Amino acid sequence: MKIVVLKFGGTSVGSIERIKNTAKIIISYLKQGYKVIVVSSAMSGETNKLVKLTKKISNNFAPSEYDSIVSTGEQVSCSLIAGRLIDKGFLSRSWLGWQIPILTKGSYSHSRILSVNKKKILQFLKQGGTPIITGFQGINAESRITTVGRGGSDASAIMMAKFFKAEKCIIYTDVDGVYTTDPNVAPKAKKIKKISYEEMLEMASLGSKVMMPHSIQDARLNRIDIEVRSSFKNLPGSLITKKKNISSNNIIRGVSFTKNDTKVTLVGVKDKPGVAASIFEPLFKNLINVDMVVQNISSNKRETDLTFTIKNDDLAKTEKLIKNNRKINFKKITIDEKVSKVSIVGVGMITTPGVTFRMFNALAKKNINILVISTSEIKISVLVDQKNLKKAVDVLHKEFKLDY
Repeated sequence: MKIVVLKFGGTSVGSIERIKNTAKIIISYLKQGYKVIVVSSAMSGETNKLVKLTKKISNNFAPSEYDSIVSTGEQVSCSLIAGRLIDKGFLSRSWLGWQIPILTKGSYSHSRILSVNKKKILQFLKQGGTPIITGFQGINAESRITTVGRGGSDASAIMMAKFFKAEKCIIYTDVDGVYTTDPNVAPKAKKIKKISYEEMLEMASLGSKVMMPHSIQDARLNRIDIEVRSSFKNLPGSLITKKKNISSNNIIRGVSFTKNDTKVTLVGVKDKPGVAASIFEPLFKNLINVDMVVQNISSNKRETDLTFTIKNDDLAKTEKLIKNNRKINFKKITIDEKVSKVSIVGVGMITTPGVTFRMFNALAKKNINILVISTSEIKISVLVDQKNLKKAVDVLHKEFKLDY
């Protein structure tokens, strides 16, 4: 059985006209002889509306009920897609996660797909049917509806491709592929034909909004090739695949950036073993992600200045946790919300010397000051003043010949 998994994002099903277009795309694969499994997100904006409803009811809305309500948006879009296919003469029906069932484990809103019962879907495919499956959701061991995090429909599609051994997993969205950087910031950005899981994972975690990092990690662990394509343009997309499938002369494959970072510095921290753990433990327990970290020890080795970055949305909670933390002593806390993180990503830097120098030198020539630095094997990130973001992206895009 030649199976293809097609996933449609919120913008792809954002209106009746777009849902009709989605049906056309599905039909084109059916006419090529594929058995098609469709995974759909909710119509764009619908999940946010549902979240707002929960906040109007309670500031501490029950997690199990939260998942129950936010998962309903996908039911609407899936029924509309199935209804359109039926109208065009094709056998189709919508499936909710619990009807299959898709089994999950983990906490509400952050569950992971554990297994997919294939029996009913395979029977429907053999009958010539096209199942339209709600993304983003499943059920846990207590038969409660769970969700797999925002952007979770991608993860749903990847796991469908895994369990049904699909030949292709295609993510349809509002962009026609993965670009070297955001074309809205750098007009010379180019589409990347093939990109490794590792590079895409770094770019996604560093601000690229094409896919969520946990979805790419699922694809990497299960070795599922993903093609990212546009629902609105009939153009080749970008393939996310294994490193060995890629031949590229570019050391750096992309420049990513974020605009929602805050730099927090604790000045004059009394230095002792375990102080860093004491600072970050309450942040960890409150699910606050700490990114870039720099520690400067004073000459007398008794005090340290510790700088780290968080997302802007977590600032108020972070400030409160730090100030109420009796395990640490410091002189003052400084906060800078007008910063941005700019990163270069590429597996080529593992074997290529001089990349760090080229990056720092290019920024220095444009008088862009670096506030914080962090690195991994395939990425270098720097924190800069927000006013220098576009200039930094432009100069690095040019320096590593991504313009050409």
